[in-house]
Amino acid sequence: MSAPRIALVHAMQVAIDPVVDAFRQLWPAARVTNLLEDSLAPDLAAAGSITPAIIERFVNLTRYSERCGADAVLFTCSAFGTAIEEAKRSAGIPVLKPNEAMLEEALQAGSSVAVLATFEPTIPSLKSELQKLALDRGIKLMIKTRAIPAAVAALQQGRGAEHDSLIVAAAADIGKCDALVLSQFSMARAATGIPVAPGRKVLTSPESAVNRLKQMFDAR
Repeated sequence: MSAPRIALVHAMQVAIDPVVDAFRQLWPAARVTNLLEDSLAPDLAAAGSITPAIIERFVNLTRYSERCGADAVLFTCSAFGTAIEEAKRSAGIPVLKPNEAMLEEALQAGSSVAVLATFEPTIPSLKSELQKLALDRGIKLMIKTRAIPAAVAALQQGRGAEHDSLIVAAAADIGKCDALVLSQFSMARAATGIPVAPGRKVLTSPESAVNRLKQMFDAR
């Protein structure tokens, strides 16, 4: 049996390298494809919320990936949770939200979760997903959030070190928590610079998502 083909669907260019690197390190046998639709993030920012038209685009992206031979689809932009849920329902293959696996790991770490995001529209979607997961598990959750839009702007302009230092500073400023969630795939590069704190787990989307997909296909 050939290795599974995983379609990665991106809304931002800066998300591609972190997840491709995660596959290379954690699941090199997987066959990875990349599809970039970089009008999604500005269209969401302009609309202010996920519209029926945006949902339809996610359904179409998923169906396109499936028709191209994908065995699973992983979306890498965290702000589109409800659109991806609809895409999941329309697909005949597994479809994974960007932070789905990471958020479950966060709840396993404890009831206090801090969320850092460099694309601010991510926060409402991610907070809603976390609250739903906690409710389903009977967990009384405390959530702290912090947006760092200057970080993604720096990264897009080639100032990677500045991006990382802004995230490290926000991680220090947000205080104690059981799990520190780095919401964007592009933020994973900053994780190694965040000092180890007793009782706090630092989680990144690419690592959690790739491990989840590998476990799914290994179990078949």
